[in-house]
Amino acid sequence: MMRNISMFITKIRGIEDAGAFLRRIAALAGLLVLAGCGGKSPEVVIYTSQDEVYAEPIFKDFEKETGIRVRAVYDSESVKTVGLVNRLIAESSNPQCDVFWNNEEFRTRQLLAHGVFRETNAWAELGYRSRRMLINADILSPVQSPKSFRDVTNIMWRGKVALAYPMYGTTSTHFLVLRQRWGDEAWQAWCRALVANQPKVVDGNSVAAKLVGRGEAWIGFADSDDIAAEQNNGARVIALPVGDDTLFLANTVAVVRGAPHPAEAEKFFEYLQRKEVSQRLVDVHALEGATLDATTASQGLKVDWDSLLKDLDTATKEMDQIFLR
Repeated sequence: MMRNISMFITKIRGIEDAGAFLRRIAALAGLLVLAGCGGKSPEVVIYTSQDEVYAEPIFKDFEKETGIRVRAVYDSESVKTVGLVNRLIAESSNPQCDVFWNNEEFRTRQLLAHGVFRETNAWAELGYRSRRMLINADILSPVQSPKSFRDVTNIMWRGKVALAYPMYGTTSTHFLVLRQRWGDEAWQAWCRALVANQPKVVDGNSVAAKLVGRGEAWIGFADSDDIAAEQNNGARVIALPVGDDTLFLANTVAVVRGAPHPAEAEKFFEYLQRKEVSQRLVDVHALEGATLDATTASQGLKVDWDSLLKDLDTATKEMDQIFLR
């Protein structure tokens, strides 16, 4: 019977080697079966506010070690973190993301309150950065500089301060924490005085740090990694000392409730918490340190996270009205 089939195929297809043709058909069928039976390589979908230049090498090494492909979704500098937060909330009934790697703590807590993350072992901290003022050392010395964030509303700094638009990213978190520290009335007065002093409001902390590095601003508000990046590029910028209005920012990693790839999500969650991974991020100045000791932490702002979340909508509306673009 097989001989008849081979002769038939040869006749209708004009193929001299019907056996070879059959082998090709069998091989193709085998590939189709494999594709239909889970032949797809494992993957994990990660949303991250970590800068791509720092995150990409971590993803590559994870892929090499585990064989799990990373599909990364980064936020944009102009809507840092908040854009991904809104996306995760919108997708919560049909999750598309497995893991959220966030470069600050507050929005992670916000998502936890919205039920976006799994119930147990939902998130973890992995090192820290700080938010502080920086100056151009060719223009100012630390002695001449403002001593606190309150001081930048002085008329002598008019038009000489750079900061990221405070509706997004770590600038938003810092401003909200300052409101909690100073009280709403004093905070609103400071915000309005800051706006009246004509600061350079830009899209992102890295841009604010660059303006200071180029001397287009004398003073800036930025994160420690942005300050370090400018220093590495040869800019003469100095971070002013930690003070009671400095905000320490924990890096965080969290697993999404109903993650499409739960096993792969858990592997990345554990991988990112390794000490050697945190140290790599410290070595390239993506993190200021792998752990925040109590003595250093006590010098900065103390945060009541529950109260901050409770007041988020009210404070955000106030800030939006003051810093209206």
